[in-house]
Amino acid sequence: MDHSAHHPHHDGSPLYVDREHAPLGSSISVRVRTSSQQPADAIWLRTVRDGEPFFDACVRDRTDGDTVWWTARVPLHNPTQRYRFMVVTGETFRWLNQAGVHDHDVTDAHDFTLSIHPSPPAWGREAVVYQIFPDRFARSAAADAHPIPDWAVPAQWGDAPIFEGPHTPLQFYGGDLDGITEHLDHLVRLGVNTVYLTPVFPGESNHRYNASTFDSVDPLLGGDQAYRRLIDAAHDRGLRVLGDLTSNHTGDTHEWFTTATTDPTSTERSFYYFAADGSHEGWKGHGTLPKLDHTAPALGERFRGVVADWMEFGLDGWRIDVANMTGRHADVDIAHIVARDVRRTATDVKPDALVLAEHGHDATGDLAGDGWHGTMNYYGFSFPVWEWLRDPKKPTPSFGLPVHLPRRDGHAMVAAMQAFTASFGWRATTASWNILGSHDSPRIRTITGSATLHHLAAVLQFTLPGVPMVFAGDELGQEGTNGEDSRRTMPWDDPDAFRTHTLEVYAELAELRRSHPALTNGGLRWVHVAEDEVAYLREHPRETLLVQVRRTAGAFTDLPGLPKGEHLFGLGEAGPVPKASVWKVG
Repeated sequence: MDHSAHHPHHDGSPLYVDREHAPLGSSISVRVRTSSQQPADAIWLRTVRDGEPFFDACVRDRTDGDTVWWTARVPLHNPTQRYRFMVVTGETFRWLNQAGVHDHDVTDAHDFTLSIHPSPPAWGREAVVYQIFPDRFARSAAADAHPIPDWAVPAQWGDAPIFEGPHTPLQFYGGDLDGITEHLDHLVRLGVNTVYLTPVFPGESNHRYNASTFDSVDPLLGGDQAYRRLIDAAHDRGLRVLGDLTSNHTGDTHEWFTTATTDPTSTERSFYYFAADGSHEGWKGHGTLPKLDHTAPALGERFRGVVADWMEFGLDGWRIDVANMTGRHADVDIAHIVARDVRRTATDVKPDALVLAEHGHDATGDLAGDGWHGTMNYYGFSFPVWEWLRDPKKPTPSFGLPVHLPRRDGHAMVAAMQAFTASFGWRATTASWNILGSHDSPRIRTITGSATLHHLAAVLQFTLPGVPMVFAGDELGQEGTNGEDSRRTMPWDDPDAFRTHTLEVYAELAELRRSHPALTNGGLRWVHVAEDEVAYLREHPRETLLVQVRRTAGAFTDLPGLPKGEHLFGLGEAGPVPKASVWKVG
């Protein structure tokens, strides 16, 4: 697709939409930008109401230089209201939808959307999230007094992870919650304002996704009191804290499952999928992770209690594990009902709670309405960035694919990003997490093979729509060939391991994002896409920023009609190397 600043444009940001949600039966004012370089004779708003298309003429509102603004009002006739624009020039027309401008008929799937349901909380969209895997982050002095469990394979801090074989989930370093509390100032210096911890409930593994209870914090982490100290210390520093909850399964030592297996007449028996022979369904066939059956009314009540209790304890929201499979099994699909219950329960305790879904592939259909606010955006952000910036000299491990990552050009990266933005919708995209790596994936430094390309990836992470989520250690340039290898311990006592330049790049990008509303709430227009270079505008009523990123040596492409004002950020501009730059426009 050709990318030009002159194309007709609309997105869900404040420059183009007066508000993201309103009551059923009301309307919302929307705007379209066109250019005198590609003039439009008329624009029609097409809405779909009760499944039937309706057309209303847009009004030519004003002209600013080469830009012509058109306005219309979208009636909220349905809870999720779809709309797109017909741009008429002479005897021809083009469609403008979330995927871009098209000279052929398009389906409704990528229409713009508005909603009667409240938007994600503002703090969740403006966040810089920091993910911590508690066993590998830090040990407090109290950690030495914690007993080593029978299941554990003890390791010394700094030992290499066992990332293949049966001992992988059992290797135990003994990081604890007080250790995290002692290093919160590192997060503040980095510019983080939201902490996301993988599970803290007891479980017979280092990852704790096989919970044995949801009622207490693992004593190996310091128990409930250590969690209390961490949350209070984080809040004192202005940091939010997100928990991690497995809604799809428990561990096979969980108290619910133990009751279900020992008493076939128990209420808990209905919480799981048991066959006639007594066997049970497990996550992806793993019997140690028995799958929950959310059609059981008593499970819904029990699960809502877990969500509410820990919100009342002090959490600011949840990341929901395996949300894509939750409430889905064979002919059962009540995923959105579960999502709605979790979100409503969380917001009943704290109206501005954030509820974000893990979804390792395409979350289309799971993000509209009153369920998950957003997703961990692997396919709409991580994969495209990995493929554009991967090391071309060596095979690169993938995440969830049976082959190595290919290296693709800028056109492919942008096409993938546009496709997922179109299918997710604007507000879910902007609430979703831009991830360069997590505890489940290779590290970005390993994927790119260099600090320079790693830093370019971070520029994309912090300046594209969405919420940057930094996996602890990425800011130090830590490496890892897969998710397990990426769970290396933080090198607090090894100054040589603190790559200060990478740390400074992350801190500068976090400050840039925090200081400019265009980066947290602005729109997105791609204005140049080539094999080795991309450029885009982040537009907000208060400012417009231009971001240029080039993965090879050479000068940036000149972009006529986009006058560069104040220079805000730069990488590699002094030499013949890959580079990035952020400017104010005008």
